[in-house]
Amino acid sequence: MFLSSLVANADLIAASMAALSVVGAIVAVCWPYFSPDPLQDRVRQIGGGHGNRGQAKIQAGEARLTTSSNQIFKNIFDRMNLAGQAEDGEIVRKLRMAGYRGHGPVVTFLAIRLFTAPLVFAVAALYVFAILPLPYPFFVKLSMVTIAAFLGYFVPALYIGNRIAKRQKAIRRGWPDALDLILICVEAGMGIERAFQKVSQEIGSQSAILADELGLTTAELSYLPERRKAYENLASRTGLDGVKAVVTCLVQAEKFGTALGPALRVLAAENRALRMNEAEKKAATLSPKLTVPMIVFFLPVLFAVIITPAAIQISSTT
Repeated sequence: MFLSSLVANADLIAASMAALSVVGAIVAVCWPYFSPDPLQDRVRQIGGGHGNRGQAKIQAGEARLTTSSNQIFKNIFDRMNLAGQAEDGEIVRKLRMAGYRGHGPVVTFLAIRLFTAPLVFAVAALYVFAILPLPYPFFVKLSMVTIAAFLGYFVPALYIGNRIAKRQKAIRRGWPDALDLILICVEAGMGIERAFQKVSQEIGSQSAILADELGLTTAELSYLPERRKAYENLASRTGLDGVKAVVTCLVQAEKFGTALGPALRVLAAENRALRMNEAEKKAATLSPKLTVPMIVFFLPVLFAVIITPAAIQISSTT
């Protein structure tokens, strides 16, 4: 019975597999157009067009450092009196770690978080009470909608956490190479400020995010009254142990006048070893992760290839 139904639906199965193949090919071809390119974004921010390159760089830097908020979000922020929450240092620190600097992103984040819970509540109520005829009492449905709205309140925070994780991953990958370049520049006789500026220009092709962080640190070293504050800001924006160790080394060298070369060499070797260990861990976990895709995608196709000829022969003989 199973073999006869399989043979009868052979055309449908073949058409479905062909449709999935076409969809997969379209997604594979169009994916680069939907995924952002951080290098192109950085070039577009720094270049700014065919006009005055120096003025474009200044405008791009000001746009990154002083991001303005939407007027709608600003009005909501003022009407709901969210100034007290905007002074929360933890929110500001997380937004900086996610790449959002200035007062504007704080206003936008608080306004969106205020709107997310009612929006999720309305969508969940429409879905539970109108679309799905659930056989539950009214208070059970209301509890489900309330829980959905409560979870929706944390959606902006989850987005910020995801963005922080992606930025830290990108910085962690490029930091050992950047540290090697900083070591080369320092041993060549450059100052640490000039070394950061040079490395931020060279590392952009590998990690645009790290290049922005080093460029911002170079700017802070130029205008902040205490150079130590610029180093601490770099560690706070990245939140990585490897960067914090280098920042501690730089602060000690700034305070006591010790040599940077030997300490940076040791830290560079440690960061390279950590990156290699992380790569080895990912390679070790590859086999267990491939088990489920092989069971779901490879084994059904293999069974179809093996069983289909026998099913065709049996159906032709009968």
